[in-house]
Amino acid sequence: MDSAADTLGVPAAAEDEGKDESRGESTATVLVALAANGLIAAAKSVAALLTGSASMVAEAAHSWADTGNGVFLLVAQRRGARPRDGEHPRGYGRDTYVWSLFAAFGLFTAGAIVSVLHGVQQLGAHEPEEDYLVNYVVLSVAFVLEGVSFRQALKQTASDARARGLRPLSFINRTSNPTLRAVFLEDSAALVGLILAAAGVGLHQLTGNSVWDAAGSITIGILLGFVAVFLIRRNRQFLVGESLAPEFVAKVLTTLLAHPEVERVTYLHLEYVGPTRFFVVAAVDLTGDEVESALAMRLRGLEKQLEGHGVIEDAVLTLSTPDEPSLTPDHPAVTG
Repeated sequence: MDSAADTLGVPAAAEDEGKDESRGESTATVLVALAANGLIAAAKSVAALLTGSASMVAEAAHSWADTGNGVFLLVAQRRGARPRDGEHPRGYGRDTYVWSLFAAFGLFTAGAIVSVLHGVQQLGAHEPEEDYLVNYVVLSVAFVLEGVSFRQALKQTASDARARGLRPLSFINRTSNPTLRAVFLEDSAALVGLILAAAGVGLHQLTGNSVWDAAGSITIGILLGFVAVFLIRRNRQFLVGESLAPEFVAKVLTTLLAHPEVERVTYLHLEYVGPTRFFVVAAVDLTGDEVESALAMRLRGLEKQLEGHGVIEDAVLTLSTPDEPSLTPDHPAVTG
């Protein structure tokens, strides 16, 4: 690990985030979900064609939407990981949220809207008797495959949540990794959706009333709509500027104040510019009483030390004015 970054103590402050969001593990999670969803979508489509079940149509639309989303999430991983350059001094990390936003919108349109509309259309229709066994077999196989994908997402989530001292659901809400959040929630919704589809098909079989099958389709669509809206909202928040957890901010401030060249900090701004990537702006009072040109060189040196660790894409430091109050870890008064 970079020794200059160690001097600032950045790894101690950022270690949890860096460990939590391993790019390689996230890519594996997305690939597992993509493979599972592709197989499931094909099987559900065949079952929907053979039986005409509204719930199976909804589930097929759901799985095809998840499969397309997996492609978007892989693109998000790849494009967001590009190194920063002259045109993008803070890197391309926000591209991850853009493509993840596309994936969430795809889930809403191709999954939620299609399922609800199809269910509403089938409410007044009389469906012929179905081959219920085909539906149950496909739903059972899909549950196993979705379980494999969810297990991978849950394993990464649980590991990352423990490292942060958070509960898994709290971590999923707070993490800056949109691909892990998307796979975890989509797989969770998929398992619940399979149960709803089985209930719709089962009640249709027991009562002979196809309204239950149509209701299953509508319920699945509503579930997908809630998940999609949540994912859209979280990606939007990271795009416009998500604030960091107070405990992380306090650690960054503490390590800055502990640096031998920093006497006090009067302003600190931290924001996400991608998964586990930050932009830092701070006003500091340096030790000693040197001329302006020498202080400028020292500031540039501190910036390079900050940027020497992978989690900080860009750092901008300025000098504090004498009248500005000092920040403390208990009262960081952080902006953004």
